[in-house]
Amino acid sequence: MTLQRLRKFTLIIAMLLFPITIWYFSPYLIIMAAARHVINGSFIVFTLMFVFGIFFGRLWCGWFCPTGGMSECFAEFSPKSPKQGWRNYLKYGIWLLWISGIAVCHVFGKGDYTIQPFFMTEHGISVSNIYCYIIYYGIVVLFLIPAIVHGKRANCHYICWMAPFMIFGYKLGRMLRLPQVKIKTKPQNCAGCKSCQKVCPMALDVPALVGRGEINSAECILCGECVAACKTGALQYKITK
Repeated sequence: MTLQRLRKFTLIIAMLLFPITIWYFSPYLIIMAAARHVINGSFIVFTLMFVFGIFFGRLWCGWFCPTGGMSECFAEFSPKSPKQGWRNYLKYGIWLLWISGIAVCHVFGKGDYTIQPFFMTEHGISVSNIYCYIIYYGIVVLFLIPAIVHGKRANCHYICWMAPFMIFGYKLGRMLRLPQVKIKTKPQNCAGCKSCQKVCPMALDVPALVGRGEINSAECILCGECVAACKTGALQYKITK
């Protein structure tokens, strides 16, 4: 099994498990829990995403994210690349407002603090009744529409509330010069064919980034599509500081 087949396999498995795991990525459930002074499953998951990002950047987005799996499936409907620009910063605005809401709920919440990883789930399963399926399919549609309108991985670009955790973790890891998984480049090997740019699901200008010695954009999800497309060995995974 090639690396890209393995990646797509893990994304499909994550997507199929989404009805079970969806509440652990819920931006709403964490607010409900905060108002009751509960450290719930999504609080734990988002904290781990930040820690994961310190060493692995946004590799989660490219390899294991269930909504990332949906986004790659939806790309069949609209394979165009999303536009770079101001829209990329929407997710930071969404994240900041949301984090502020969580903080306020913790400040004004009531009760003693408790840790409940399975808060508001039935035996740890998120979608456990027909009413939950209504919410589930609503979220699927929420991710489908931007993909159709703006192109592949539009959600990852513009609205994902999880991405900033990994981005800030990645930036902290760089600042502390900790070992991180990166896509390193050999500019001298680049043939200028732009095959890497054509396959990048995040619409990055990969040839321009090659000259920097590594793909150091916060939008890179370390999917490795560019590595697989490069025939000259100009791009490769490495763990470096």
